[in-house]
Amino acid sequence: MRIEEQRPAATPTAEPPGTEVSLFCCPLCGGTLQASAHGLKCPQGHSFDRAREGYVHLLPPNRKHSKDPGDDRQMVQARAAFLERGWYLPLREALERMSVSALAGTASPAVLDSGCGEGWYTQGVDCALRQAGQTPHIAGIDISRNAVRKAARRVPSGEFAVASAYHLPLGDGTCDLLLDVFSPLSVGEFARVLRPGGTFLYVVPSARHLWQMKEILYPQPYENPVKREDYPGFAYAGAEELRFSITLDSTEQIMALFHMTPYTWKTPEAGVRQLESLDVLATEVGFTVHQYRRL
Repeated sequence: MRIEEQRPAATPTAEPPGTEVSLFCCPLCGGTLQASAHGLKCPQGHSFDRAREGYVHLLPPNRKHSKDPGDDRQMVQARAAFLERGWYLPLREALERMSVSALAGTASPAVLDSGCGEGWYTQGVDCALRQAGQTPHIAGIDISRNAVRKAARRVPSGEFAVASAYHLPLGDGTCDLLLDVFSPLSVGEFARVLRPGGTFLYVVPSARHLWQMKEILYPQPYENPVKREDYPGFAYAGAEELRFSITLDSTEQIMALFHMTPYTWKTPEAGVRQLESLDVLATEVGFTVHQYRRL
């Protein structure tokens, strides 16, 4: 995979005293966005209103492939309900440790969570960095308005936008750390927005992640493909493997897990009915957190 042709970075402009400059840049012209209580505005006059929850919409209409793209409200609510019970806490703690280590010595790091979802992992990294004595500038994007709405409420000190990972509304070399947790991989854009020496943390499922759930859903379950990839513009810096088991003790929690996975779109009806009949499910869980360094 080659790095996509890089867009020119926005030209910095002198800001009047007291003006807050957003980490985001204008998705229409690439200009610097100045923040106000009502939203964001660039020197060319393009403005983006801030929603009541605190996020902005930076996805141009010509890049939307549906009326309301991304995870729907049911999927976002299911994921939030599941994660808030702490079932995936070992993964969040690993991301917190790795983020603090990668950003040691950086007083005010700029962090982007690409495909941030409802912001549960974003919140963990933000809190860990602050506890380490840093003052992070946290930003998150997701193509789902339903998800970004929750993320903005969860991390009110951060910046959140509806945007595409394939057209990140950030200038070149503006981030110190980029997170991708089960979200679309956009290597060219990630390389563009990370500064040289910046860190990219990429979470993928292990071969037997949720294996016992898959045994119920499918007549012939298959293991997830596992392969370490090398990406242009990045040096591989290692990985942390996480393997553990969880036991869900209610149909509600079981179906919350199901609805936060891609299986919700491609499971035979018989498998769904069988899963709905359970009130207890014990299953393997596995993640790999790959770490890359921007060259």
